[in-house]
Amino acid sequence: MHNFLFGIYPYIAISVMIFGSIARYERDPFTWKSSSSQLLRRKQLIMGSILFHVGILTIFAGHFVGLLTPIWIFDALGISHSAKQILAIIAGGVAGIMMLVGGVMLFHRRWTDPRIRKTSSFADIGILALLLAQVMLGLGTIFASLQHLDGHEMTKFMSWAQGILTFEEGAADYITDVALIFKIHLTLGLTIFLLFPFTRLVHMLSVPLRYITRPGYQIVRSRRQSTTRK
Repeated sequence: MHNFLFGIYPYIAISVMIFGSIARYERDPFTWKSSSSQLLRRKQLIMGSILFHVGILTIFAGHFVGLLTPIWIFDALGISHSAKQILAIIAGGVAGIMMLVGGVMLFHRRWTDPRIRKTSSFADIGILALLLAQVMLGLGTIFASLQHLDGHEMTKFMSWAQGILTFEEGAADYITDVALIFKIHLTLGLTIFLLFPFTRLVHMLSVPLRYITRPGYQIVRSRRQSTTRK
């Protein structure tokens, strides 16, 4: 099971994420959106959205750089494993709390407001719940990481992630003896990758192109105005 979850499942999840996203964009381009509910209720949205998005983007960037940067680069820059571990704990902890607080606000808003809940799909609520579970697991790993401040435990995850990326045989062996909470955190993260093409998360891929040039406002017509023109 360990070899499947951390040696085979990563390729399944990443493949579904990539090819599923391409297929969705080609077959159903009009579903490629964030489905904003701002018009239904603005309260809680701005603060919750800012905290959630800043937190999740910081965490994603930290994981991307921390896991996929070759170890020899950190050594060449004079960054010790211990310093990198402490930085990850502090930065990840702050970003995780921001994401958790913002996510709870967004989840409460979407779950308790009848209008928003009625316009939300099962996938909308489900993926937000999974992201909240994932960030809580991530915050939980901090307590395990505090027991390994020398940073060598983190190098196991770096070797695993880079081994998966380079199709290294036996990459799963790098994390055989890590704490269970890390394994659950990794498995849920891969599952989120697997579900990515089937949720509103796909709008993240449009950020570099769509959000930079779009106007800062939305044009909305009232029903009366629309009827008058007809």
